[in-house]
Amino acid sequence: MRQTLPFRTRLRRVTSQPPPVAVVIPAKDEAQRIDATIRAASAIANVDLVVVVDDGSSDETSLVARDAGADVVRHDRNQGKGKAMQTGAAYVARHEQATHALLFIDADLEESATQTGALVEPVVSGRADMTIAVLPTQKSAGGGRGFVVGLARRGIERLTGWTPTQPLSGMRCLTRDAFEAAQPLAHGWGVEVGLTVDVLRRGLTIEEVPCELHHRVTGTGFGDQLHRLHQYRDVWRALAVRRTRVALRRR
Repeated sequence: MRQTLPFRTRLRRVTSQPPPVAVVIPAKDEAQRIDATIRAASAIANVDLVVVVDDGSSDETSLVARDAGADVVRHDRNQGKGKAMQTGAAYVARHEQATHALLFIDADLEESATQTGALVEPVVSGRADMTIAVLPTQKSAGGGRGFVVGLARRGIERLTGWTPTQPLSGMRCLTRDAFEAAQPLAHGWGVEVGLTVDVLRRGLTIEEVPCELHHRVTGTGFGDQLHRLHQYRDVWRALAVRRTRVALRRR
């Protein structure tokens, strides 16, 4: 069941035509999955642009994405998810219009990416400023112990009063106004936590939406554990920056 979670009620202007939607896909070394993800995302209602931000891939992610019909922007070196999202949103503003709603999705969703269409309607109808996908139990179990998720959930709750179901969910749709209200984006893997805190603290609304999405889950190897360590670091930093901002405003 969907539930709107307002931090503060505000009026919205109702328009007769829903705004177009631009899909932004940060990607690194996703040549095997990006084609199916792009084709699925392109089929979502109101989507008229798909932008892939190749964040320093060493494989043919850019080539495959371009062949699948996406606009491609490439970082010569890896700059992290937050920067990739920023680059994609800036591309949309330059080449289309700033009125586009932004749908951020992961590159490894493949055919299930069509399910992120459920995130669009609450945003384009004006019911929510940002939607967050709540994923089902994945087909393959991950190797994490929930430390990063716990840190993110507790931090968001302390700063906003709201407890998210899946605080690290990367599938989100939001208005351009909401995106701009959350500037500057948090670095790297802290971007989702930063977005949630910043959107809520600016009096905007978030709606969680169940989506039948499936993607690759990190395992238990050394590289996977290192990835979680980087996640923990970036989430901690995003929360620390926002705690400092709150403290400064109270002085």
